[in-house]
Amino acid sequence: MSKVLVHTTVLLNEAVTALHINSKGVYVDGTYGRGGHAAKILESLDVDGRLVAIDKDPSAIQHALTAHQGDPRFKIWQGSFRDFPQALLELGLAPTIDGLLLDLGVSSPQLDEAERGFSFMREGALDMRMNPALGLSAQQWLMQADEKDIAQVLWLYGEERFSRQIARAIVKARASESIATTVQLADLIAKAVPKREPGKNPATRSFQAIRIKVNQELDDLEAGLKASLKHLKSGGRLAVISFHSLEDRMVKHFMREHATPPRLPKGLPIQAIAMTPPLRLVGKGLRPSEAEVEVNVRARSATLRVAEKV
Repeated sequence: MSKVLVHTTVLLNEAVTALHINSKGVYVDGTYGRGGHAAKILESLDVDGRLVAIDKDPSAIQHALTAHQGDPRFKIWQGSFRDFPQALLELGLAPTIDGLLLDLGVSSPQLDEAERGFSFMREGALDMRMNPALGLSAQQWLMQADEKDIAQVLWLYGEERFSRQIARAIVKARASESIATTVQLADLIAKAVPKREPGKNPATRSFQAIRIKVNQELDDLEAGLKASLKHLKSGGRLAVISFHSLEDRMVKHFMREHATPPRLPKGLPIQAIAMTPPLRLVGKGLRPSEAEVEVNVRARSATLRVAEKV
């Protein structure tokens, strides 16, 4: 019998409340995962409301088809959330929406399925792709990237201070054998790292960095945020849950930049509308409660940020 993998949705009520849902509105859940946020959004939509859910992962797509089969308010589309305007077009919906929710990172089933290669805690093929049918796997990328590129990825996406040592060790090891499994890579990293962070596996930052690279996660985030400016209706909400500093920094800077009026020299004959920024910040970054973290330890690093289209 196969193991039933449980995913506990992070900041469930907070994120959906932040969308300030119009029961007849059109919403995009750009990261369906296992559908916790999607199901909560559907509770607030009437027969005229619509929810478009998006995910790269074929197992998430199958979950959505099974969970919401026959619900005319719900549509699922496989791809990256950066392409949500294309999804709206293909599904025959208007190009403007009332809300966009992004829950970034990896879902619990992805981490818990060893064969997906996301976790250094479980022996599995070194894959890490959200959609295993597209692009290079982590193994393929590590076996062909040069040492400088590997070090740069580990530094930029994982903020790994021993990036050069790890890259050097990877290139040396692959010369004699293929780096094919998660445990193999994790052991290699552990031997290359001279100092340990208390309470953190030495492979944590490197696995994060390689996953981001393989799935182009920060590129997707940048493009998705930009698309929200054009496709959110006036009063529409953008809600983003991030799980590490790189993502949160991007989201925070994007929202602040577009919620700040431009600085212009005094005395210029500029109309007020030209000075109005396209976004309004809604509250500050919200973290999970102690009670939520106690129940779901994977929520501990999450931050929810919200902005409204002016």
